[in-house]
Amino acid sequence: MAEAVVHLDGEAAMLDLGRRIAGHARIGDVIALEGGLGAGKTTLARGLLEALGLDGEAPSPSFAIVQPYDVPEVRLPVAHVDLYRLDDAAEAEELALGDYLMDSLLIIEWPDRLGDALWPHALRLSIDFAGDDARRLTADVPDAWTERWSQI
Repeated sequence: MAEAVVHLDGEAAMLDLGRRIAGHARIGDVIALEGGLGAGKTTLARGLLEALGLDGEAPSPSFAIVQPYDVPEVRLPVAHVDLYRLDDAAEAEELALGDYLMDSLLIIEWPDRLGDALWPHALRLSIDFAGDDARRLTADVPDAWTERWSQI
């Protein structure tokens, strides 16, 4: 697994990165978004969903936990998941997230709530505050994403 660091200045840069990632996303992919409250996880997901064709702003799935999007709303099915409210990995098992991988892209916020159950092919994006509106994004790029990440 390779690691890449990206500096992002503001919300527009985070949205743009989401849009660029969307151009390379496929059914069966997992994009895991890590970072503290307000780091920009949902913003990045919104950029991704926008680039996949979603009209309007995507709501945060904090309360629904899983927010599915399907064709024709988006060009490929997406399950946007926010595990923040889960207390342990056993609760995440009940969501049967693996079932989405058969026909969807899976975007997961707070993937640490899965314990050790995050798929090894997941693109892990960790977002840290870097002063003011800036963010430092560290990407753990698995083999499944190596070639695609170099084009983002």
